[in-house]
This record gives sequence, structure tokens and C-alpha cells, in this order.
Amino acid sequence: MKNTTLPYTDIEVSKICLGTMTWGKQNTEAEGHEQMDFALENGVNFFDTAELYPVPAHPDRHSDTEKIIGTWFKKNGNRDKVVLGTKIAGKAEFTKFIRTTGFSPDSIRSAVEGSLGRLQTDYIDLYQLHWPERNTNYFGKRGYKHDISDHWKDNIHQVLETMRDLIREGKIRHVGISNETPWGTMRFLTESKVHASLPRAITIQNPYSLLNRQFEVGLSEISLREKIGLLAYSPMGFGTLSGKYLGGMKPATGRITLFPNYSRYSSDAAVNATEQYHDLAQKHGLSMAQMALAFVNTRPFVTSTIIGATSMKQLQENIESVDLKLSEEVLEGIEAIHNSIPNPAP
Repeated sequence: MKNTTLPYTDIEVSKICLGTMTWGKQNTEAEGHEQMDFALENGVNFFDTAELYPVPAHPDRHSDTEKIIGTWFKKNGNRDKVVLGTKIAGKAEFTKFIRTTGFSPDSIRSAVEGSLGRLQTDYIDLYQLHWPERNTNYFGKRGYKHDISDHWKDNIHQVLETMRDLIREGKIRHVGISNETPWGTMRFLTESKVHASLPRAITIQNPYSLLNRQFEVGLSEISLREKIGLLAYSPMGFGTLSGKYLGGMKPATGRITLFPNYSRYSSDAAVNATEQYHDLAQKHGLSMAQMALAFVNTRPFVTSTIIGATSMKQLQENIESVDLKLSEEVLEGIEAIHNSIPNPAP
């Protein structure tokens, strides 16, 4: 396993991060435990979860993923071997069953206490805001459309104050943001620069894959100049970049088969691009999944790539992508496809 460090810390993390959002829906508790055992044995020490998981979000499964991680910690006593990230859910129609109060001080405190209890731990290494409270473009929106009825009050200073207090209490160690825009990212960073007592956001968890390289527009420069590391999620585009949906195939256990409303990576343009990436991998004798992951792993702004798997075979293949070095010819082929069909799945 290749390792890196979380920006502005001495915390060493694996270049591959174990994503967990299928545990409790597509995967059982035993399967989640098996994945964590295998990941840790193979050098993956960075796990990412959220109070929202598993997905799709549902009141009956609320935070079951965190509970599965908690029972694994209790069983194995491996908490000190894992760098653990989790998230507070943002405001949305589909999260009203969790809370409707956004990122108020009481909401953040309640969310942290809830996660600590379910995870059976005294501290969270990286506490992240799952998505912005304000109206902006995330979750597949290409551009920002200003909504004059959005009366969001800028509370970023207050959010960071609450995070600072939780850090002082030892409940969280560091702060991250997620699904953020260039404006939001710089707003967080500027606040902590102007007010030295406030914690600095050290990571940003946004989508990034061969089908969605929008992070490169604006955010990549911020990431490199400000040293805020990308934790790339959906590097496989809901599994589409494995090629398993090509030719109209619908594998019974596939996420898009089970949840067809997750159509972010299923447009005609995305399918066309996926077919071309598949042909490129075939031409060079590569696993398409590993090619897709290796591309993400090697981007200079990526701190860690969040992988998700529903089977042990998938998990092993994904972890082994860290050892794949793409040739210049393959990289040129990727750029040619990207230039002809840029970002078909924002």
C-alpha cells in the first residue's frame, strides 16, 4: 500500500480509503466486518463513513453503517489502527428524518455525540460536513443558479467555532468539507486564516472519476495552492467504470440495477465515454476498473481515493489498483477520450 499524510497533520493514511456506504443495505454486518479485516490486513488504514449511511437514506436504516463499524471496533480492538472519518448530513428533503436544523451548534454537537456512540469510540479523526447548507451546485448539478428565495445566513464562522470547541474537548481531531464549490472552499479557508483560533479544513470530499473531472476546474488549483486534499468519491462512477453495465447488462446486485434513480452515470454521453474507456483498457490489457482507479490515485491533488465494494473480489481488485502505473500511451488515450466527451456525468 502507498501512504500519504492528511494535509497540515502528521497523520499517515493509505492512498486507498475504504468507503462504507453499502453496509447495512447491500452488505450485511458480517460482510462489512470481513471487508474491514481484509482492508486493514492489506494496508488500508483509512475508513470513511457518515451518519446518513447506508444509502439510499431511509429512517429504518439510519446510521446502521456506523453501528457496523462500531461493533467491529468492539470485537477487534482495532480503533488505534484506523484513521476514521465520518460526516454530519446537510439539510435536504431526504434527510428530514435525521434533523431539519442544519449545522447549528446544537445540531453539530448532537451529530458528533450520536456518531461517537454508534462507532463505539471516544474520538473521530476527521469530521466532515456532508454537503453545504446553502443552495448551490452539488450532487450532479453542472452550474450554479442563484435562488433569490434562498435566505441562507452565512454561519461558517459559527460552524468552525463549534468544531474548534469539539477539537478542544477531544471528540474530533480535524475538519473536512464535502461536495463543496470553489467559493465555499475558499470561504472556509479564509475564515480560518483570518481567525487563527478556528480550525482549518484539511480535506474536501468531492466526486472525481474518468466520467467526472469537474474538480479540475477551479478546485484543483485551490487544492494544490492551499493544500486541502481531495478525498475522491465515486471514482468508479457507481460501478459503471468496471464495465459491468455495458451492452445493457443489469447485474442483479449492481447498485444502478437496484436503485435505477441513481442515474448520474447512465446518460448516453456517459455510456459512450465508458465504452471508449473500456476499449482503451482492453487495448492495453488492463482491468478497466483498475485503470479508472489508477488514474484517480495518481492525480497530484488527490490525498486518498475512496473505494466501495459489495464483494471481496471487487475489494481486492480495487485495493490492488494502487500498484498500477499507467503508461504515457494510456494517459494520452484517456485525455483524448476526455477531450471528446468531457465530464459526461457531473
